[in-house]
Amino acid sequence: MNGNNIARLSRLTAIITLLQTKRILTATNLAEKFNVSIRTIYRDIKSLEQSGIPLFTEEGKGYSLVEGYTVPPVMFTEHEANALITVEQLMLKSQDSSLSREFVSAINKVKAVLQCSAKNRAELLSKRIAMSPMIRTSNPSESLMVIQSALISFHVLEIVYRSQSGDEETMRQVEPFALYYSHEENWLLIAYCRLRKDFRMFRLDRILTIKLLQLSFAPHDLNLTSYLASKEKNFTTPDIPLS
Repeated sequence: MNGNNIARLSRLTAIITLLQTKRILTATNLAEKFNVSIRTIYRDIKSLEQSGIPLFTEEGKGYSLVEGYTVPPVMFTEHEANALITVEQLMLKSQDSSLSREFVSAINKVKAVLQCSAKNRAELLSKRIAMSPMIRTSNPSESLMVIQSALISFHVLEIVYRSQSGDEETMRQVEPFALYYSHEENWLLIAYCRLRKDFRMFRLDRILTIKLLQLSFAPHDLNLTSYLASKEKNFTTPDIPLS
């Protein structure tokens, strides 16, 4: 197999992987991603269809995999695995323990599919990376995973929230919109607060209790970039919560 065929096979595999991770992709997206012409992408898509990959073409929008279709997981390269193992050390210092647990679980699955020699090198790498003890891990939270679940399923959260002064606790029902990581290394939840009847930013380390309600809400007509720009304009920085 010559170099051109190898490059094309690699690109076809990468296209399938991308289609599994994104709902829809355009020929322009793919051409820019792989630095090829749109005509080349058209040929690639046709080849995938001819090989039995069930692609759906939405006129004027792009390509997607037919709902419910999956392909076997692509093996990680050693460099990809090493990158994730390095990030694992950062995750262990995360302010949210639920995020740390899930990431470590995911990394263990990555290590499980590595070949024996690569596993030994990965184990060596993980032992040779350390984080400074000066990185603070005070005021941890454990609500990030619950919030993520509510955010993508459009479910209301019921929280008990402690004020910045620490002398007031209020129960809120909030409609999660987005997550924001501040310069102070704190996770913030951007949500519509039904108590205040407006969008607010809640520090996760001030959420005392959290409950996912079986109560849905309609997606908000709000753009995250515009929201953060508005916060910066009105309050100097989006890192100042208003809750």
